[in-house]
Amino acid sequence: MSIVVTGATGQLGRLVVEGLLKSVDPGLVVAVVRDEKKAEDLAARGVRIKVADYDAPETLAGVFEAGDRVLFVSGSEAGRRVPQHTAVIEAAKAAGVAQLAYTGILGGPDADFLLAEEHKATEQLILDSGVPYTFLRNGWYHENYTAQLPVVLEHGAVVTSAGDGRVASAPRADYADAAVAVLTGDGHLGTAYELSGDEAYSFDEYAATVARLSGRDVVHRRVSPEENLAILTGAGLPEAFAGILVDVDAAIERGLLARRDGDLARLIGRPTTPIADTVAEALKA
Repeated sequence: MSIVVTGATGQLGRLVVEGLLKSVDPGLVVAVVRDEKKAEDLAARGVRIKVADYDAPETLAGVFEAGDRVLFVSGSEAGRRVPQHTAVIEAAKAAGVAQLAYTGILGGPDADFLLAEEHKATEQLILDSGVPYTFLRNGWYHENYTAQLPVVLEHGAVVTSAGDGRVASAPRADYADAAVAVLTGDGHLGTAYELSGDEAYSFDEYAATVARLSGRDVVHRRVSPEENLAILTGAGLPEAFAGILVDVDAAIERGLLARRDGDLARLIGRPTTPIADTVAEALKA
């Protein structure tokens, strides 16, 4: 039995591999990557590397073996995930894996926003396949916002069309720790975990946190969805992707990313990391 991580050199996958290396022998860890060069450091530490591409189903043959526990990190290209994910699920089923842990989205079938559609379709494909599964329904990442801090500080504003909506986000590292717990522990099969932070904050509160920690004047600038779309496309984002982000803000305003079930804290065995801690780290960087 091996523990296999797909997308292992991505932002989440690499954190999961690092977490696994703290608790299991490196020889038990398999990193599935598209670019072998990006995994040279992992190979040097004893991790087995396999090269595969979600867009090339033939490359997935032999990636998984009977009895493997697999973390299936969802693809990052909206609009292409269903065929990509179908190829991974079929390869996992053919191999007879013992667990397919999929990183979906908070709310699962109850999430009614655009970004959730491909995740919901993937969960159904996994259920239909009969592969033993665990659904890791990840909420929003702190880093989705802290990555934008240079722009926020330049303009003195956090710009959203989310109104008074709140977000129960957590850092990628917390979600990675939850994945490690599920891959190395027992009793997780057939379970869907709703993963989110312990605290739900508004963007007024987020802007105030950034202002306090940076010593700069920062406010939450509320705009309409149409204004938000224009701002995002004006910044160079493709209109389709910008539309997805505006739709996420609408979901936030409806309270869909403020859900707090406590699953993340229970899996990692500690409180989730507050947004202020991640803001402070990002400002230092």
